[in-house]
Amino acid sequence: MDIGIVLTTAVNAVAPIILLILLGYILRCRNFLTENFAKIGNSLVFNLCLPAMLFINVYNIQDLGTIRWEFVIYCIGVIVVLFLVGLVSAVTTTALPERRGVIMQCAFRSNFAIIGLPLAASLGGSGAEAVAAVVSAVTIPMFNILAVISLSVFVAKPTGGKTNVKKLLLNIAKNPLILGVVSGLLCLFIRAAQVTHFGYVAFSIKNQLTFLHTALSNLKAVASPLALIVLGAQFEFAAVKGLWKEITVATVIRIVVAPLLGIGMAALLNHLVPSLGWGADEYPALVALFGAPVAVSSAVMAKAMDNDGQLATQLVVWTSIGSMFTIFITVCLMMFTGLLTA
Repeated sequence: MDIGIVLTTAVNAVAPIILLILLGYILRCRNFLTENFAKIGNSLVFNLCLPAMLFINVYNIQDLGTIRWEFVIYCIGVIVVLFLVGLVSAVTTTALPERRGVIMQCAFRSNFAIIGLPLAASLGGSGAEAVAAVVSAVTIPMFNILAVISLSVFVAKPTGGKTNVKKLLLNIAKNPLILGVVSGLLCLFIRAAQVTHFGYVAFSIKNQLTFLHTALSNLKAVASPLALIVLGAQFEFAAVKGLWKEITVATVIRIVVAPLLGIGMAALLNHLVPSLGWGADEYPALVALFGAPVAVSSAVMAKAMDNDGQLATQLVVWTSIGSMFTIFITVCLMMFTGLLTA
């Protein structure tokens, strides 16, 4: 494959994401965007725009029968492995309990909603975006559940009491991203039930509530660019004295180990079992899921659950910066080896 084509395709896929993040950072530095705007913008994206995007992505799945469940199961398996890698790394890296859960979370929890989904679409088009949407329906709830476990297992409660499992489960169930995914799945099941019962779709949001579908689609359209600009506006290169060891270990796991494991094992498995037929739609989803930096919401959750909020914030910054280079290198290597096509 021509090296010029590879580099051009990789740049065109990754550069728009980098430029929007950089734009947010520059506007923040020039005081065009304020700290208050970043907080409000982050809340708007997290509570409204991203749930709408996830709902539409899941809702647009035409047929549940077309879902490649073996691919979804593979993604789940790799996330579990990364969870265990994070556990071992956290225990061996630091003795401070409030930092261990943060390292664990960074190992398995990617910024799939904000950076991953647009990246998958950029690399593989609508087919890859559809696969990524299906994967997000499973992995985003999984990320939140494992995050609660990670951030709870090492940190003792101030009162010495036990973790309120009921409250934790309620917080997971109320997560806006999970609500967006679950709502989309509910609409899919209702659509499938209508086809089974009537032989056709008698009622759908897209056809009978067009105004609502259009409004949600507009929110989806603004979700990714706004989220990336807000992400850039939140970057703060604060003092990291005493955190370099934890930052280095967690960052390497997130942006180097995770994509190597997730994509490498998939390529090997696809080679050993050719009948899987994973290709132009599946590999972009893997780059998005395992190559993206740690989720922005991970820092918010860490602070709320009495973990090291400063470390969590720095991991968002450094994995985001580092992933700009590692995603580009990953895309180039995958194009040279034929796993991705220009």
